[in-house]
Amino acid sequence: MITYYDDRSVQVTSTAVRVDGRTYPLAELGMVWHRRGSRSWRVLAGRGAIGAALAGPLVAAVLGVGLALWLHRSAVVTIAIVGASVLVGLGVGPLADVLFEHLDRSYARGSRELEMWARWRGQPVRLLRTDDALRFGQIYRAVQRAMEPAPPARRQNVIGPSGRGPRPRSRP
Repeated sequence: MITYYDDRSVQVTSTAVRVDGRTYPLAELGMVWHRRGSRSWRVLAGRGAIGAALAGPLVAAVLGVGLALWLHRSAVVTIAIVGASVLVGLGVGPLADVLFEHLDRSYARGSRELEMWARWRGQPVRLLRTDDALRFGQIYRAVQRAMEPAPPARRQNVIGPSGRGPRPRSRP
């Protein structure tokens, strides 16, 4: 038996698909398909908030430099305002790494609910529902691989028509 995918709630092997304690033998599964739900506005709003958090300090730094130049104050005051603005802009660096990580995870999880369906004993049955796009893709591909016909086994010691074993060719 070959295991194609295995986590705490889903296991895909060369003989069956197990989801949340239910077992579906591959021999009884027919066509497998997936459905995508509508976009989650909560996820999209979260991505927008991360983008605003990334852009906010940079915009503040640019506005600070513009304000320092617009005020026409003494050189000391202008340098102080520009210096503070640059520090605010540089402060976004360590924060940006954390925010980009959250943004990256958001895209890996996806913004839609995904469902995997199959025809089991002549009836459509929902095998899986998740909003984690990365996990869904791994499981869906594992089911596809499990349902593919097995390639014929390659025999190493094949006897050719002349009674000899295969020999490597010198030319293609």
